[in-house]
Amino acid sequence: MSMVQDLMKKGAVEELKKCFSSRMEFGTAGLRAAMGPGISCMNDLTIIQTTQGFCQYLEKSFGNLKERGVVIGYDARAHPPSGGSSKRFASLASAVFVSRGVPVHLFSDITPTPFVPFTVSHLGLCAGIMVTASHNPKQDNGYKVYWENGAQIVSPHDKGISKAIEENLEPWPESWNTEEALKSSLLKDPYQDINTQYFKAIQKHCHHREINKSSEVKIVHTSVHGVGHAFVQSAFKAFDLHPPYAVEEQKDPDPEFPTVKYPNPEEGEGVLTLSFALAEKEGATVVLANDPDADRLAMAEKQESGQWRVFTGNELGALLGWWVFHCWKQQNSDAGAVKNLYMLSSTVSSKILRAIALKEGFHFEETLTGFKWMGNRARDLLDQGKTVLFAFEEAIGYMCSPSVLDKDGVSAAAIAGEMISYLATTNTSLSQKLAGIFEEYGYHISKNSYFICHDQDVIRSLFERLRNYSGKKDSYPVECGRFSISAVRDLTTGYDSNQPDNKAILPTSSSSQMITFTFSNGGVATMRTSGTEPKIKYYTELCTAPGNSDVTSLKKELDELVDAIVENFFEPQKNKLHTTKWRS
Repeated sequence: MSMVQDLMKKGAVEELKKCFSSRMEFGTAGLRAAMGPGISCMNDLTIIQTTQGFCQYLEKSFGNLKERGVVIGYDARAHPPSGGSSKRFASLASAVFVSRGVPVHLFSDITPTPFVPFTVSHLGLCAGIMVTASHNPKQDNGYKVYWENGAQIVSPHDKGISKAIEENLEPWPESWNTEEALKSSLLKDPYQDINTQYFKAIQKHCHHREINKSSEVKIVHTSVHGVGHAFVQSAFKAFDLHPPYAVEEQKDPDPEFPTVKYPNPEEGEGVLTLSFALAEKEGATVVLANDPDADRLAMAEKQESGQWRVFTGNELGALLGWWVFHCWKQQNSDAGAVKNLYMLSSTVSSKILRAIALKEGFHFEETLTGFKWMGNRARDLLDQGKTVLFAFEEAIGYMCSPSVLDKDGVSAAAIAGEMISYLATTNTSLSQKLAGIFEEYGYHISKNSYFICHDQDVIRSLFERLRNYSGKKDSYPVECGRFSISAVRDLTTGYDSNQPDNKAILPTSSSSQMITFTFSNGGVATMRTSGTEPKIKYYTELCTAPGNSDVTSLKKELDELVDAIVENFFEPQKNKLHTTKWRS
């Protein structure tokens, strides 16, 4: 309330309007917004309203909700001006469920996001909630929801929950009563049990314990003021790896994120400056970094020149994908078993897994962008008795174990640690191994960036122009500058020129823009709008067959392709688009 009074004193009408004019939208990613007053922000009231709706939706969906229950976890975020914090929001959510007689497994302390889906699967619960805003700026928080299958929700659950929230806006009498709820016999703390079980489960993916024990490799780890430190230390221990050197200034959770501008390891060097300094001091050659809720992983390696190379999400995906398959192959001599094997990645991620799958004989599938799709597809495949070895997305998300059907930066860190130790036994650096993978399966070079655009009409007309390029409907461009286009897939309208009936196989969504062009030279480019930011993103990759390893000319070809796409398809001058540095 004091925040509202302050805003009123200042006469900050616009800010007050922003807080109170429209309710946060509950989507498949749950909620993500600033902590603060009003229905457009994360606060005690909106958390109660959201949980009441979710609880009612679960009551309708499951006859045995009161037997099975839910799990609730939270990160270390807090916002002193509004009094909001992840821990407080988690206890309010628990009070709502307990007031309806639903058993709640509420973690007594902060945990990584992957612990919530792990707990849903491990204990056979109806649902899970994780209160986190991942790597967003410090004032934000979020409410992420998992279904009984251990994966994030997909449509139509989001719409059903959203409707139930609207129908339950008035707080139930007991919803505020966290004191009573915390004393209830319906409330259990899964912390010790899940801590033990999770690290037991990921040990299935430790294949070189002897090498790990004797390895001399030095690794630095940062949790960027988030929850990851203790859990990554435990994961390394579970693999018998020497503990990584922790970046002292960043290892303890701090909701102010004092040493970084944005707590996002995807931003690369700025977030890793302190890690590089520690690595230089200790003589370490590799840095691993988690985002604040430890579901993503970034990696960097010191090059012979003394410079640090931060691997892109696609490059780390190639390394981990190769490694997980290499380990599987060593354990499975039966030639037929490979037919049962699957790897997944999202449609805007590198196609390197497709190239490895073609050569090695396992299955590769593409899903829509986001781990909710990969998690749900993995669950379907597992239910059919298939083995899902690995899934990844270019936004540094990796799923290396079917115990967690979501991205998991904790298990990925330990698996990366083992891979690094194994490569060190033959004096192979990560950069050398990556080049080796590309030599064997074909070079895959990508370049991703975005334009900022706040005008929805401009975005719409930009994409509509591509759909009616020669003036007729569904007449997409056949070339872009000097580059000829061999196929087009439009997941906004459901058009795919590669399919016999021109109908796309992947699900389509008319509410977001997404078109993929395949070029005759092996290039692939996807243009899409962002669900959470005012951006038009583009993802490009040049895929070559094994044997073409002139990297300089491949990079030049990709740069020229990107320039042609920007000039001919984005038309930044005409559309007044501006760009800021993202990542390549």
